[in-house]
Amino acid sequence: MKKYLLLAATLFFVQSGFSQQKSIIGFRSPDVNKQIQTEQKFDASMSAIRIGETIKELSAIPHSLGSSGSKIVAEAIAKKFTSYGFDTKIETYQVLFPTPKTRVLEAVSPSGIKLLLKEFALSEDATSGQAGQLPIYNAWSGDGDVTAELVFVNYGLPEDYDELAKLGIDVKGKIVIAKYGHSWRGIKPKVAYEHGAIGCLIYSDPMDDGYFQGDVYPKGAFKNEYGAQRGSVMDMVIHPGDPLTPNIGSTASAKRLDKKDATTILKIPVMPISYHDAQPLLQAMEGPVAPSGWAGALPFTYHVGPGKTKVHLKLEFDWKQVPCYDVIATIKGSVYPDQWVLRGNHHDAWVNGANDPISGQAAMLDEAKAIGDLLKMGWKPKRTIVYCAWDGEEPGLIGSTEWVEDHAKELQQKAVAYINSDGNGRGFLEAGGSQALEPLMDEISKTVIDPQTNVSVFERRNAARAIAAKSSKQKQEALDTKSLKLSALGSGSDYSSFLQHLGVPSLNIGFSGEDDGGEYHSIYDSFDDYRRFKDPKFEYGLALAQTAGRVVLRLSESDVLPFDFRNLYKNINTYATEVMTNMDQMRESTEVENRLIKTGQYKLAEDPTKTFIVPDAKAEVPYLDFSLLQNALHALEMSSDSLAIKWTKLAQSKEDANNFNKKLYQAEQQLLMPEGLPRRPWYVHAIYAPGFYTGYGVKTLPGVREAIEQRNYKEAQAQIGTLSTAINKLADYLMAAAK
Repeated sequence: MKKYLLLAATLFFVQSGFSQQKSIIGFRSPDVNKQIQTEQKFDASMSAIRIGETIKELSAIPHSLGSSGSKIVAEAIAKKFTSYGFDTKIETYQVLFPTPKTRVLEAVSPSGIKLLLKEFALSEDATSGQAGQLPIYNAWSGDGDVTAELVFVNYGLPEDYDELAKLGIDVKGKIVIAKYGHSWRGIKPKVAYEHGAIGCLIYSDPMDDGYFQGDVYPKGAFKNEYGAQRGSVMDMVIHPGDPLTPNIGSTASAKRLDKKDATTILKIPVMPISYHDAQPLLQAMEGPVAPSGWAGALPFTYHVGPGKTKVHLKLEFDWKQVPCYDVIATIKGSVYPDQWVLRGNHHDAWVNGANDPISGQAAMLDEAKAIGDLLKMGWKPKRTIVYCAWDGEEPGLIGSTEWVEDHAKELQQKAVAYINSDGNGRGFLEAGGSQALEPLMDEISKTVIDPQTNVSVFERRNAARAIAAKSSKQKQEALDTKSLKLSALGSGSDYSSFLQHLGVPSLNIGFSGEDDGGEYHSIYDSFDDYRRFKDPKFEYGLALAQTAGRVVLRLSESDVLPFDFRNLYKNINTYATEVMTNMDQMRESTEVENRLIKTGQYKLAEDPTKTFIVPDAKAEVPYLDFSLLQNALHALEMSSDSLAIKWTKLAQSKEDANNFNKKLYQAEQQLLMPEGLPRRPWYVHAIYAPGFYTGYGVKTLPGVREAIEQRNYKEAQAQIGTLSTAINKLADYLMAAAK
């Protein structure tokens, strides 16, 4: 309550989002009032209560990809869209999806350790004991039967293996155990395999989402000792979607790779476990005490091993083709039917998925109902609106990727933008995506009212950041922020194929920050959990529907599409400055480290009580030539400024802007690289990609940035040229459009 009062005292009170608005970006003066009235009717048609009812309905049964529940949920969603007035169909793909046949994890030594590998039904959670639930497992693990000593690798990231190397510990031939968190789960077994490990266990430490954070479920929101996180460990940083059909839709007749040739399926067995099962294994471990910052909240000293803890891991999967049901619902545009505004949220879940993804799906369905109500009042969209409920997101963005690959050419011609959401909860607006759309999202964020504080979601977001700031200067900067900035997108949800494979402008929108818990991908992601701890009044589902719905409506109806490439230029310029600064810092750090090694002082900088191996000196960091990139950025600045002048003239005139609009929404495709990123050609966007070792986390200017981080300076110089070519192509395109 104190937090809410502080927010209310900090924020500027807004009576109504619309009362402040006299113009809307992209709308000519005669059309502004009409659009405001349309959005007011749209808001009036939505209901938080109905969103809650939809969450309860669609999370009533388990509905993982390929299950009978998945078909039931897809058909229920399709029926709703049809009743709202949409032309609805289910497009079905045939995709590979492994489910476990054998799961064995046992302690060989010390003997007597019993592992449960099971979550338990709770009387407080009505759906936690249902039949048809997928067991605890990681999809796309390799089959395997291995026995080896156990090594604790912290979060299992490359830098953690650097620490182990300093301690003289090698994981080759071992099974590793890593904590969930600090990176996408699939990175952990990937890095383990690269270092020679033969198996991988992943557990959620109570430090991160268990009793250390608060009361555990069902008393509180956080993970109890038996909860475990299912999830995909597909190597999505190579490509998402069906591993057997990269670049093509996985239709029944599609040509498929042999499974042994699929590059995104792991080679070693991987298993998630609860912290109940992890505790006796970790407690029995010997070897050095874990480095500073590695220990979790379990009640013993953490050691890294190896030692007497030895485990047997045996996993076998049913590698079968299953149906993947994508629900596609369309309202044809009355003026520009070949310009598509796409909106999507997935419907599949690991188990019941009330939060992930049904909370977002329910909000999206209420948007669709409100649009249907507008249709009944005689309103018609100018551009075609397409609502998409994806299947197979959880195992690897499968449904959206297969649909995008299947319709790629048409989408690059017609897609104005794709607006994505996923799970949603109480808290603050989070928005990321194509940064030429920043002015659009900024304007919308100032018209949507936060349900708890009655101020705009923009102002509440700023206040939250001010409260979290560590210095008075940072607090004031947060409060003084005048415009919303879109974060760059990595991966982890269904925007990835649209943005990073086709160059379709994309947004990802949701609310979070006051909905922390430990139910993620467990049997406890249920309606009972959601209504208690996530969004009890379902008000933030309504806020999501209002926010994403306004994006859909404004992109559908705007006279001149609201793209401003000056914002994109500013962000790319910032990323380029970061890369050049990081290069300088690497050079300075390497020089200092090598000096310490050569003078014998490096070991003295570490804990003298620990065994420590001095590393070899690193190669010197050269000076790269960034002039091509700097010149390209200058050209982009000039062209984006010129385009903004043309945009303003069109927005103030009566001239038909149809051809100009098409140039605007296809502009981002100019940033696609014909050869894609090194070693992962599916990703072709020069500015945004998931990181090779971050997974969900974004790497901006990925070709250059990651080559530098990997100290591959020859490749970095080549990637500077590739990036510069892409930026110059966009600059030339924008300048031509401006003329």
